[in-house]
Amino acid sequence: MKVKTVAMALAMASVSSVAVSGCGSGASPSASDSTGKVSISYLTLWPSPQVAIFQQAIDKYEKLHPNVSISVRSVPFGNLLSTITTDSLSSHGPTMFDIYDLWLPSLAKDGVVASAPPLYTKDIQANYDANIVESTDYKSGTYGYPNEVDDYALNYNKVLFTQAGIKSPPATWTQLIHDAKVLTKYNTSGQITQQGFGLITSWNSGVVHPWLAMVQSDGGKLLTGRHQPLLTSPASEAVTNLYSKLVTRYKVTSPAMSVANANTTGPYLNSFAAGKTGMIIMADWWESALKSSMGSKFSNVGVAPIPVGPNGTGSHTVYYSWVSTVNAHASPAQQKAAWAFLRWADSPASGSHGSSAMGELLSSEGIMPSRTSDIRAQKARLDTPFMKPYVEALKTAYPFPVVFGGDQMTTDIQNTIESVIYGQTNPPNALKSGQTTVSQLLSQYYGR
Repeated sequence: MKVKTVAMALAMASVSSVAVSGCGSGASPSASDSTGKVSISYLTLWPSPQVAIFQQAIDKYEKLHPNVSISVRSVPFGNLLSTITTDSLSSHGPTMFDIYDLWLPSLAKDGVVASAPPLYTKDIQANYDANIVESTDYKSGTYGYPNEVDDYALNYNKVLFTQAGIKSPPATWTQLIHDAKVLTKYNTSGQITQQGFGLITSWNSGVVHPWLAMVQSDGGKLLTGRHQPLLTSPASEAVTNLYSKLVTRYKVTSPAMSVANANTTGPYLNSFAAGKTGMIIMADWWESALKSSMGSKFSNVGVAPIPVGPNGTGSHTVYYSWVSTVNAHASPAQQKAAWAFLRWADSPASGSHGSSAMGELLSSEGIMPSRTSDIRAQKARLDTPFMKPYVEALKTAYPFPVVFGGDQMTTDIQNTIESVIYGQTNPPNALKSGQTTVSQLLSQYYGR
């Protein structure tokens, strides 16, 4: 939920956990006890309020299935993947866990996650859109229940726009540049005190996803069908040139205000929340962080489609998914109980008013559920000024490529983009170097 993008490099956050349930430890000490009761556990990155909501669903399920005991444990996002890969092999490891879809190829290939039995595969295919189901697939298997989908849009401060005399958010890059210039303020030393357009650094997908949304809105894409990177394509170069000009030529973007991390903290959030950034491209899930930081001033936030580039035919943002999976190293009894629970938790039977328990949990954070019936059932929550543009953007969005080495690829592209933002090299040289690095990485998995 918080920070839905892969960032293994950010695993410096200390592992803290929230254990909830009858077991108390959040682990699965054994497949079953002497009475035949099966103990299973769920590892997630949800914050405490969402864990509490999920616990209500667990309590309901345990009453319906007294032979099953379920616990839930939460760790910070930066620790999630390392916890999965370390703990899944243990007899006390989690039975179920949330994964970012970019992790799936490696976790499936390495035998960490179990493929869904036919009954559950059919259920998933019947209740989710085809592009969402793809995020759960590896080779010929389906590996879990999609639980959310996230995309990116332009966030802007409506008060700053009004003060600057700007009547509407920019629909094109030309308008974006113009508005960013009008919004930017400087001190007597020429330093930016209010930036017109904010970039994100120090967090791999926080850097790459907005950049790719701009690339796609200029008619480009990240990879060919044969897994060849397109970092030196006209669209990739156009966006990277734009970034460079925003920092150096137009002086409307301050790298000092860009630093972030995958726990949604840092100058990039603080600057936007404090009204020191006019515009930024960010994902829907950060709504709760904005509300927490801005309080009543959250109503100042406007949301609009990604501005279209000079060679683009329309706005095309990027999206990614999260998936609830089952530990392949859990006992057969635990796996059976886990799949049954996931099917129930993601079905209308677990929630109310046509929504699943998972849909209710996601919507409580302002996050889009991915199940078709949940989107309908949660329409009132999703039809808000903040969320509605994100929901609309999904209609023309493209997925972030799910490939082997995807996390490292994201980090390599992050380094490429940041070398330009920080003025370490120019866009053509940076992209040429990044093209070589990513090509070599992907060739290890897909050949040349």
